[in-house]
Amino acid sequence: MVNAANEQLEWLEPDGHGGFASGTVAGLRTRRYHALLLAATRAPAGRVVLVNGVQAWLEAGPDRSQRQALTAQRYAPDVIAPAGAAEVCGFSTQPWPTWRLRLDDGRIVVAECLVVKGLALTLLRWRLAQPAAPAVPCWLRVRPLLSGRDYHALHHENPAFDFHAEIANGAVRWRPYASLPAIVARSNGRYLDEPDWYRNFCYVRERERGLDCIEDLATPGLFEFDLARGPALLVLAAGDALDEAWAGLQHGATASATADFQTGFLALAERERARRASYASTLERAADAYLVPRGAGLSMLAGFPWFTDWGRDTFIAMRGLLLATGRRGEAEAILLGWSGFVSEGMLPNRFPDDGGAPEYNSVDASLWFIVAVHDYLAGGPVQAGVRDRLTGAVNAILEGYAGGTRYGIGADTDGLLHAGAPGMQLTWMDAKVGDWVVTPRAGKPVEVQALWINALRIGTAWDPRWAALADQAHAAFARRFIAPDGGLHDVVDVGGVAGACDASVRPNQIFAVGGLPFALLEGPAARAVLERVRADLLTPMGLRTLAPGSPGYAGRYRGTPLQRDAAYHQGTVWPWLMGAYVQAWLRVHGNGVLQREEARARFMQPLVQALGVAGLDHLSEVADGDAPHYCGGAPFQAWSLGELLRIRQMLAEEAPASDRVVVPR
Repeated sequence: MVNAANEQLEWLEPDGHGGFASGTVAGLRTRRYHALLLAATRAPAGRVVLVNGVQAWLEAGPDRSQRQALTAQRYAPDVIAPAGAAEVCGFSTQPWPTWRLRLDDGRIVVAECLVVKGLALTLLRWRLAQPAAPAVPCWLRVRPLLSGRDYHALHHENPAFDFHAEIANGAVRWRPYASLPAIVARSNGRYLDEPDWYRNFCYVRERERGLDCIEDLATPGLFEFDLARGPALLVLAAGDALDEAWAGLQHGATASATADFQTGFLALAERERARRASYASTLERAADAYLVPRGAGLSMLAGFPWFTDWGRDTFIAMRGLLLATGRRGEAEAILLGWSGFVSEGMLPNRFPDDGGAPEYNSVDASLWFIVAVHDYLAGGPVQAGVRDRLTGAVNAILEGYAGGTRYGIGADTDGLLHAGAPGMQLTWMDAKVGDWVVTPRAGKPVEVQALWINALRIGTAWDPRWAALADQAHAAFARRFIAPDGGLHDVVDVGGVAGACDASVRPNQIFAVGGLPFALLEGPAARAVLERVRADLLTPMGLRTLAPGSPGYAGRYRGTPLQRDAAYHQGTVWPWLMGAYVQAWLRVHGNGVLQREEARARFMQPLVQALGVAGLDHLSEVADGDAPHYCGGAPFQAWSLGELLRIRQMLAEEAPASDRVVVPR
């Protein structure tokens, strides 16, 4: 019997290059992205699914007639087979995904899945918790289920699939499609060639999302192990990863450590165990999942399983994932790498999966870069050359925005920043369906002004020419954004119409009080914003994107792509916004010991509890606006986790000397 709750819990094993393994605690694949070997062919993009899963079962008795499945699969329309699979009676993500499977006779099989950082390689291991007597064989049989497809796509039976297995030097090598990396397997069992197709797998999360959800997978053969003689080990690798791992084991190791396959790869697992144990907390270990290479530098994935590296997400997330955890070297590398992409005062918001030209389609990504630079420079000593490159990039952005750049982005006569172009979604509220921009915010969005004024204040620290524009914009903000009934307008000069205001109650106003180095409002005005957000938008999982009762409010993030995009910023909760709210709350209520203790209980603890309800050890992208606020979107989201880490830093036992950090000259 499959526990339905375990189907909602997902685990993640990233390889550090954009590839990963993932699945559910129940063992059923519910997404097209669930796989045991998913590799990035052009790190961190070009991702392909090579090994989707395995079918595993035990055979016992002298004639092997006693058979029980360790894994089950869901087939269309909604059939789970084989029946009677072993029960998941225990699961842990530490130090890697580990299951305890209870057999009908009461024995326990321990199954493990480990991805080694830096290699497109997955280790699978099974063992009996109480080994059988050696004279009583207990055969484990494992069928790899293969595809060879883009990770966004699905695979179907076809005559082009190449089942041929090349067996040499103890390894089995398949190349289902010539255009994709080979799949290389090695084990301490024996391989039997038995090609076949398994058809009509059903992925229920895709079905719920209104997407194609049926897939066929190929199985070229199976591996057989006698668990009575010891643990079974199966290594699955993409391309040359197995050779790289083996070479790494032999380099600098003693002969006994690499004398055979089993001891060698168990040593690799122990090395990985020690690496994971080096993190100060589970949160910091989870933060490492998002760090990836791009070219010769570093970047950060926005989330798993379907996001690559996005500019806006990177600069928001790195404040918590890297700077709040003391990883200044990686933060510096990311900022330097992105600084080379400034074009007409803008930074790209996205690098396409196909390796195409960067997409410059965001008004706020460049401003978040400046905030991240501020936090980095304020955190410790920086080499002069690094400082010059980063401040040079900041000045280039400010000059581009002040003088005007793409999509109508530029400083207006009042000093505020206008932005907008037909059919473009330039702010973080960027859902778009065809030609329909769901939340059009052309004009002067409130959080863009908060970012713009902060960017000018930051730039003033090394270039005084920005001070006058910062003062002008700040005065205009206070004059034009405060709503008559408290809180702030979401957009002024809507659509370029002077004086037109969007009074929708949205969370973007919180950035005028918290979330950024400099608050734009203080005293009663700041308290009014905080109260408006608390009353209409605050939930345990973050802030709603629209107040309930507003026209267009959607309390559930469900259904087809059209339905989900329509709800994405129309009431759906975003956990990452809680970081700005907590900082605003501390600025309004005080940053003393009692206030921080209250904030930990009210705002931080619910997010900590959410680490165990969807993407394990991580926070999801979004949640429903209506209670009980079920998680949705990507189950592993960088800026959600990053802001939790930043909240943890803000609420540490010892308060920072000031929450208004000024960049040292």
